[in-house]
Amino acid sequence: MDEKNMIPENEDALQGEFYTLTDEDGNELQFEVIGSAELNGQMYYAMVPVDDQPEDGVCEYVILKAEKDEDGEDILVTVDDDDEFDDVADYFDDMFSDEADYDVNVD
Repeated sequence: MDEKNMIPENEDALQGEFYTLTDEDGNELQFEVIGSAELNGQMYYAMVPVDDQPEDGVCEYVILKAEKDEDGEDILVTVDDDDEFDDVADYFDDMFSDEADYDVNVD
């Protein structure tokens, strides 16, 4: 998934916020931010789809990172580098292990 969306300047305001993201096919999906982390100078966000709540209570989450687009605007994009993704996923898995039942979405 190759979501992009504007993010607010106050990154702390993201936790528990809902955002509509657009995937590579132009579909709009509603997501809730469940966590954020700054790792190696880069901001990452864990988000769960609002409409995808499984019966077993275990939600998959996606990881997006903040970048600047060609106009200097803040956007959210997928993490394409496998090593970078694994490091960030491990961080969020550790963070969520005590809080709730979430699984990272590796699509």
